[in-house]
Amino acid sequence: MILEYSEKGIVFFPDPYLVGTPADYGLKYEEVWFAAEDGVQLHGWWVPKPGAPVLVWFHGNAGNISHRLDNLKLLWDRVGVQVFIFDYREYGRSQGRISREGTYLDAAAAYRYVAETRGVPAPEIVLFGRSLGSALAVDLAVRVPCRALIIESAFTNSSDMARLFAPFLFDWRPKVPYDNIGKIGRVKVPVLVIHGTDDEIIPVDMGRRVYAAANDPKELYLIPGSHHNDTYLVGGRAYFHRLRDFIHPKGSRGSQGEEAG
Repeated sequence: MILEYSEKGIVFFPDPYLVGTPADYGLKYEEVWFAAEDGVQLHGWWVPKPGAPVLVWFHGNAGNISHRLDNLKLLWDRVGVQVFIFDYREYGRSQGRISREGTYLDAAAAYRYVAETRGVPAPEIVLFGRSLGSALAVDLAVRVPCRALIIESAFTNSSDMARLFAPFLFDWRPKVPYDNIGKIGRVKVPVLVIHGTDDEIIPVDMGRRVYAAANDPKELYLIPGSHHNDTYLVGGRAYFHRLRDFIHPKGSRGSQGEEAG
């Protein structure tokens, strides 16, 4: 129990202070409040684009939704999606105390908000998970219907990450693990795996292994020279075009591996 609580500052780095809103980037948006299954109140932003599919964004382990505003603006402009981004408990304006169990509840609540409260049909919902958020997006894609799954800077599982960053824990396995490599083979929708070749936090080999474990149709997009947090900057317009073409396919898509940025 002590070890689980101590993950704040090791696995989770929540920041309660928002540094801006989509309005600062010229975007119309709605403040959204919704409840997780255990009653914790969560906060997010709905950035509409009528007629477009919805990108449900599960962010990484640090900061909060306001630290993704420049990326959000580019996604909205160039990919042809409306965006729902939210904060896990204890991040930003969301209430509660961060935990692995809590992140799963929060992710499920975000999907329910989009599918039930907003009434968005499953074929118009794209799950997008970055870094820690990849585990939540993969878990949801196994359990709920959606259009597609995009995971970026994804790791294999909790145990591999512990061995990488905390080898003193030996064979530590959390009670509620994150397990991309163990779950992604049960995902039935198209999968896009994105990773920077120079990722200094989650090695690119982990992204390759997660991709290898996924079912077809799937795509691997490796961005040369990109690190953990700058994929969309290093990838530039090609990055956004790749997401656009994946979300809005012109025809049937098969398995494609690509390493060009």
